[in-house]
Amino acid sequence: MAYTYPVDHFFMEELNKKLSQKLLESGAIKFGDFLLTSGKRSKYYVDIKDAATNPEILSLISKIFISRIGNHKIAGVELGAVPLLVATAVLKGLPYIIIRKERKHGTGKLTIGEITHGEEIEIIEDVVTTGGSILKAVNYLRENGAIVNRAYCVVDREEGGKELLEANNVTLEPLIRISEIMPAGTP
Repeated sequence: MAYTYPVDHFFMEELNKKLSQKLLESGAIKFGDFLLTSGKRSKYYVDIKDAATNPEILSLISKIFISRIGNHKIAGVELGAVPLLVATAVLKGLPYIIIRKERKHGTGKLTIGEITHGEEIEIIEDVVTTGGSILKAVNYLRENGAIVNRAYCVVDREEGGKELLEANNVTLEPLIRISEIMPAGTP
C-alpha cells in the first residue's frame, strides 16, 4: 500500500526544520579537511549516508521526498542514494532503478531495474555539490530512452549543481540548502 503525505506548506516547513535539526544533532555535518566526489576539497562534509542509517532520519527524508515526487519511477546512483531511494519507493509504491558507478560482473549492466523507452524518471540523491553525479545519471537514463526533467536531493551544497542541471534541462529540488542548516559562523 502506497502512503501519501499532505503537501500543506506549514506541514512541509515543519518537516524540513525537523530534518535540519536531526541532521545537525546526528553529526551528519562534519568539520575537517575532506575530498569530495566532485574532486573539490572542503572544510565540511555532509554525511547523509551515515545519517540515513538512523531509521527516524531515513523515515523523515523519505516522507519529505514522497510529498514532492510524482508518480514516476525513481532512480539514484549507488551508494548514497540507495537507502533513500528504496525507502521512498517502498512507501510511495513506486518501482526504482539503481545506477551503478561502473559495470559489475555477471550481466555487466549499469542499472538494477528496468528503463522503459519514453517513461518519465525522477532522480533522488543524497548530497549535490557540482551536480556531476546526477548529470551523469540523467545522461545515461536519457541515452536509454527515459525522460528525466527533475532531481531531488537531501542537501544542496550550493556549489553550482543546481545551475549545471538547469543548463541541462533538469530542475533540482533540494530538501535543504546548506545555507539553511550550517551553523552560523562556520566555514
